This record gives sequence, C-alpha cells and structure tokens, in this order.
Amino acid sequence: MDQKDDARFGALEERVAHLIRAVDDLSDVVARQTAEIATLERRVRLLLERAAEEEALGGQRPEANVRPPHW
Repeated sequence: MDQKDDARFGALEERVAHLIRAVDDLSDVVARQTAEIATLERRVRLLLERAAEEEALGGQRPEANVRPPHW
C-alpha cells in the first residue's frame, strides 16, 4: 500500500468509528424511549381502568374520595 491508500484507509476507519458511536448513542436513546413508553402505557391503562370504574358507578365518586361535611 502506498501513502494515498493509507490516507484513504485512515479516513474510512475514522468514519466507521464515528458511525459506530452514532449507532451506540441512538441505541441508548431507543432503550430510554422504550422504557418511557412502557411507563406511559401502564399509566394510561390505569387511567382507563379508573375511568371505567367511575363510569360503572354512574359518575358518582366512591365514598373514600368524598370530602367530609365539615370542609
């Protein structure tokens, strides 16, 4: 290999290193977003369950959530 090939090879190695870093960074982002989506899905499911329970009660609040008369 001559100097020109060495320079091209070095440039390619550098580009591959940057691409590997970018892929690793994006993988970390995807992993965080996956965890956040799972948390949000659980919260939505709980809210839907609460809304269904409230609808089943005819819109009346359960006794535990009613303020006492002295408030």
